[in-house]
Amino acid sequence: MLFPRRILSAQAVRKYLNLFISHIRPTNMIVNLPYASLRAFEAVVRLSGFSAAADELGVSQSAVSQHVKGLEEWLGQNLLVRGARRSHPTPAGEQLARAISDGLGRISDVCEHLRDKTRADRTIVISCLPGFAFNWLFPRLLHFDLAHPDLSVSIATDTGMVPLGGGHADVRIRYGIGDNSDVDAKLLMHERLFPVCAPGMLPQLTQIEDLWQQTLLMDENLHHGTASPTWSFWARACGLSAPTPHKTRHLGQSNMIVQAAIAGLGVALGREPLVIDALNAGQLVRPFPHITQSPLSYWLVQRTDAVETERVILCRDWLLTQAAEQPDIPSPAR
Repeated sequence: MLFPRRILSAQAVRKYLNLFISHIRPTNMIVNLPYASLRAFEAVVRLSGFSAAADELGVSQSAVSQHVKGLEEWLGQNLLVRGARRSHPTPAGEQLARAISDGLGRISDVCEHLRDKTRADRTIVISCLPGFAFNWLFPRLLHFDLAHPDLSVSIATDTGMVPLGGGHADVRIRYGIGDNSDVDAKLLMHERLFPVCAPGMLPQLTQIEDLWQQTLLMDENLHHGTASPTWSFWARACGLSAPTPHKTRHLGQSNMIVQAAIAGLGVALGREPLVIDALNAGQLVRPFPHITQSPLSYWLVQRTDAVETERVILCRDWLLTQAAEQPDIPSPAR
């Protein structure tokens, strides 16, 4: 049986076509993803907490929490096991965090490649920890600028935990034990550990036992496990008994530790590159001779497939020269 042919208006054709398309989802269609929430979640997993993630992203801790909660609701499952001080991902959360990190890293690579096509070839971006930038790198950059006025150097500070595929740095300085099996790494400098304080505190520190009666300044951002250069590590390495200190003050950045010591707010465990200039300027002194090698060092790292330009080679060579010419540690004050 034949049905009579029905002539449809143009409006009706569009209606049925739109209805048909709405029921089709191509296999390569990109879901409308909540990118801000994904980025916040990845930061929480990588930094093991909401507070550190909020600091890195420049938003409130509440905003990060809301992003993660919204992502969990959107996916219909829990992604984090929340703790009082640290949070860790569920198996699904770990899988998602790894995918976000890899995906954003590849996107960053492409974006930087496109930026490099238009960016002047006279710009150098150095990536390093904030404390290292503030205490060691900044004071020396003036000499580089004077020697190379045709080059422009900028600093990108990070936690040192960003994958090398992310970011847009030309030169990367990392702090660690040197187990960089997946990258090319060249030693920039070692560091030694020793107590430092403001000169005005010396009368209170006549013998090593006096140290434990003072306020000890603690760095909260040492995430290297047993290899972290802590007061306990220093005491063990120097053969000292380390009782519970009378008082501690915890600070979130190594440059804040140095500034607090200069201000006389306590005794800091001096990490050589971060305090060497303050020691030689007389802002800090060594109250005791006890000194030990840090388990961590500073490294110039790059991906194995990276191609260095002339300006990058020039900058890396300059950094190596600066490290080699760093003055020695002054003798103890007594």
